[in-house]
Amino acid sequence: MPEISASRVMELRQRTGLPMMECKKALTEAEGDLGKAEELLRIRSGAKASKAASRVAAEGIVGIAVAPDAKTAAMVEVNCETDFVAKNDEFRAFANEIAQVVVREQPADVEALAGRTLAAGDTIETRRIALVQKIGENVTIRRFVRLAAQGRIASYVHGTKIGVLVDYTGGNEALGKDLAMHIAATKPIAVSREQVSADVVDKERSIAAARAAESGKPANIVEKMVEGAVAKFLAEVTLLPQPFVKNDKQTVGDLVKGQGARVNGFVLYIVGEGIEKRKDDFAAEVAAMARN
Repeated sequence: MPEISASRVMELRQRTGLPMMECKKALTEAEGDLGKAEELLRIRSGAKASKAASRVAAEGIVGIAVAPDAKTAAMVEVNCETDFVAKNDEFRAFANEIAQVVVREQPADVEALAGRTLAAGDTIETRRIALVQKIGENVTIRRFVRLAAQGRIASYVHGTKIGVLVDYTGGNEALGKDLAMHIAATKPIAVSREQVSADVVDKERSIAAARAAESGKPANIVEKMVEGAVAKFLAEVTLLPQPFVKNDKQTVGDLVKGQGARVNGFVLYIVGEGIEKRKDDFAAEVAAMARN
């Protein structure tokens, strides 16, 4: 049985909002697996899925570039080791320059991107190495996306760590900005329910079924409970059914429809999402050093 650290219990508590003892018990049953422990707690208590922001575990920046005609745009995530470096002007300029290269040249992947040339004449990889040598931290280009719009593109960066590109048709620039800001705030996973992958829906249905089964109610009631839970989940995680952040009496779908517009798609980047950040236990290190 793996040892369950206090930091792991705290991380599960941050994901679910449930008491520490419940989180520790679930982690023990799941043999330390955070994902399995979270599912156990959701089944038992109805805790919501963790917010994307709680999964942020690395430092860095999102860089964005939009073509003058707003028909093409790019977004890139560049990572570093500390938040201090992420605020460095040269580091931020590097990320935005990379995004401009992606708009112009359509590289196939990060490896191909590294060999592309910046405006000053050096390659992206050469500049990256120079930055590493100058600032003393590792700098990596994690991912990028190039979006060619059906309509036009609006963009938004919240701080430096959350970036959004949204492709929309109709409406005006103010609508595009509102949509991008809303997506940054609520972090939907798709535009509409129909676009949510079957795997995600099936997983949510299995969690809802396990939770409903514990109610002891008749099978026909349990079935309705499951479908209701899945419908509620889809309304929460998709863009159009969400209450608009500037007016919660109106859904995003109603806002868009009222302007004769359509949302064709969006891309959301959150710096460090899905990366497990190393957490140093300095007290343990000191104790270990004292024993040696």
